Amino acid sequence: MNLFNIIEEIEKVDPEIADRMNPRRSAIKNITSFGSKVAAAALPFALGTMFKKAYAQTGGTAADVANVLNFALTLEYLESSFYNIGLDKGGLIPTADRNNYISKISRDEDAHVLFLKSVIKDSLKQQPVDRASLQFDFTGGNGSNDGPFATVFSDYATFLKVATAFEDTGVRAYKGQAPALLGNQVVLTAALSIHAVEARHAAALRHLLHTKFSAALKPWIESTATAGNDTGISQVNGNYDKEQNVTHLGVDVTTLPETGNSADVRSATAAFDEPLTRTEVEDLLIGSFIVSNAD
Repeated sequence: MNLFNIIEEIEKVDPEIADRMNPRRSAIKNITSFGSKVAAAALPFALGTMFKKAYAQTGGTAADVANVLNFALTLEYLESSFYNIGLDKGGLIPTADRNNYISKISRDEDAHVLFLKSVIKDSLKQQPVDRASLQFDFTGGNGSNDGPFATVFSDYATFLKVATAFEDTGVRAYKGQAPALLGNQVVLTAALSIHAVEARHAAALRHLLHTKFSAALKPWIESTATAGNDTGISQVNGNYDKEQNVTHLGVDVTTLPETGNSADVRSATAAFDEPLTRTEVEDLLIGSFIVSNAD
């Protein structure tokens, strides 16, 4: 669930979102005290209650917020559908990987869908976007079902490549929206626990590509000076754009004098995830995996 993106976009239509949610700080503190694993599972449902209280008796604002959440729901439909289709394909996913990795990731995505639908319908009293109104093409072919990943549901390596691109992109999207939560440290802390879980998803998928198909991948993105994409999958170069950046706050990480020697570019890029904006995420997915001309 792209929580950072959600709250940043809500702030655009309701600048008082932080004030509305601030009195509920103690609720999130209680959640995070149980540990990251429990917090990750409980946070979405607690936030649903917070949205319900925060937007009670606010009139039209709920419709604007629901519009933002429906965008997030569209992305969650994409991921949930992807994993569910993959799990339904007999023989595609090895049993051990199914049980230890893919089924668990799929359950997370399904839970995100249920959470967003509940918030939109029950808390905001608005209409969630209908899954039937959306058309996805997991081959990346914008409805042709013959895109660059045409074997996504018949070849396990291709399935993992698409999954890795989705998850890596999601982690960068979280990073891009973190500044929107700096004014509310408790919400930021809780949301980062979700971000950590999503990052572990990405790391697990990269691990599978490495161990099953000898892909030269680390669990994290490790770029070169000229290419952000370390997966070797040229069709998703855009998803890794700017990952080759080594300068942060005006400091070139490869030339830090305190280290006594220069860090190489791969190490410097591996130390940071570069952000993606909502617009950048839309540009990457709509017209390829999300069919742009669907009715």
